[in-house]
Amino acid sequence: MAFRIQRLHPDARIPKYAHGPEEDAGMDLHATEAILLEPGRPALVPTGIAIELPSGFEAQIRPRSGLALKHAITLPNSPATIDPGYRGEIRVILLNLGREAYQIRPGDRIAQMVIAKYEAVEWEEADLAESVRGEGGFGSSGR
Repeated sequence: MAFRIQRLHPDARIPKYAHGPEEDAGMDLHATEAILLEPGRPALVPTGIAIELPSGFEAQIRPRSGLALKHAITLPNSPATIDPGYRGEIRVILLNLGREAYQIRPGDRIAQMVIAKYEAVEWEEADLAESVRGEGGFGSSGR
């Protein structure tokens, strides 16, 4: 399946699968600017790309496990959603949960993008059927 993409920055990299689509669900997103991530302060990191998704598809932006494990860098709104109607630059909110500043450099892999199908729904108001679980949640099934 092919979708349209536009480079908005001369150094922008087209997202790709590190090991191919047979082995990876996520494509790497790269930074186009140097940004110092201070501990506890979110920063918006540009990727220099815009995408065009057809109706029924979304792009989910997720943290990279290596950045999370080695440097405590995550996405506070994970997974972020890129809707099919959005045509602006994909920018990633990164948050440094560590104790020291972390330098993002142009070209660094900063997140993963997964393209996913979704179903549009309409709500029908009704009395809900009973279930075994009922209103139990947030730890109701035990440890």
